[in-house]
Amino acid sequence: MILAIAVAIAWATSPDPRGNPASFEDAPLDPGLASLDEALTLASYATADGGVATLLVTGSDEKTVSGVDLAGLGASRTGNPLRDLAGIQRERIDEESIDKLPQVSVAIADLLPAAPGGDRHIGTGTNFPEHAEEANSSAVFQFPKFGKATPARTSVKARSGILLDYEVELCMRFDRDIASLADFDAALKGLFLCGDFTDRNALVELADPDNLDSGYGFSDAKSGPNSFPSGPFIVVPRDWKAFAETVRMTTAVNGEARQDARGAEMTLDFRELAERALADMDRERFFYEGSFFRLAPDGRIGEDMTLMSGTSEGVIFTPPSRADYIEGVLAWALAGGPLSETGLVDTVKRRFVENELETQHFLQPGDTVIHGSNRLGTIEVRVVG
Repeated sequence: MILAIAVAIAWATSPDPRGNPASFEDAPLDPGLASLDEALTLASYATADGGVATLLVTGSDEKTVSGVDLAGLGASRTGNPLRDLAGIQRERIDEESIDKLPQVSVAIADLLPAAPGGDRHIGTGTNFPEHAEEANSSAVFQFPKFGKATPARTSVKARSGILLDYEVELCMRFDRDIASLADFDAALKGLFLCGDFTDRNALVELADPDNLDSGYGFSDAKSGPNSFPSGPFIVVPRDWKAFAETVRMTTAVNGEARQDARGAEMTLDFRELAERALADMDRERFFYEGSFFRLAPDGRIGEDMTLMSGTSEGVIFTPPSRADYIEGVLAWALAGGPLSETGLVDTVKRRFVENELETQHFLQPGDTVIHGSNRLGTIEVRVVG
């Protein structure tokens, strides 16, 4: 009886978090564009003849961007905005030259994704200290993320029985393949805002909580349909490192602030992330949909790939609570204990997921997720059923 009372008290007094806390800056987010002397802001859109044009952005509001066609300054249309920009001298881009060209206006909803068009990208885990603490992780790790990026105005499906979570991230793309740090240093680098939607069931079922770099769980969890929205703008700073440190990234769900961080909080910067990725290309050690893959297919960070920063504190997912463990152990014991068809760990995992689904505090159909930034534009995602 004493034991039963103790268990009941432990269950009744168990904390039941509905997400991880985050710290927020006092000042409101300033969504303005970077100045020309600090960075060039690009966007891409499909032309009537089926091509892709690069817009040098000079203005924007909630629905429309305006600017000049980079081809008017002598750029070629290569399909990669960064290669378009690399083909002209940067000194040619000034206020006087821009003023001589006709203005082009494009609806933000019609812009192409800021991310490159490949279906393999390099994801990063626990690269922000507070999120590493949330995840009980002692080191930064990487994994392949599968799937093409979606644009800045998009939707994601909340599948029945799945715990759908959000993450806001800073991303980088290049005008060339990156096979060495010398390539990284020489490349034209573009920063953009991105999101990373996560199937937390897959992480619960597959990831090793004691070794998040095991190669299991993260590719399956983060490669679902429409799981990679990207912002409207590709920003090319004169000093990428200094600029990245000042970037502010936020998340709000139905108007409620959830995440707020600066690039300066990253444990590893993008050059260090590239170095780590290039050193982990040899083995097919990353599990995805029943097979093993390398971090990148050709031993390099391809021009059509994204290098992702990882996310900050404030995601929904929290580890199982004391009540989840108690309920799982009791369910396992009532099912026969060692004689049951399901092991203890699997029973606890299943009960944890059931409890989280019942509360409906993960993303639900009808929710709106907005990832904001100070100079990289905004991503708006509708959660659909």
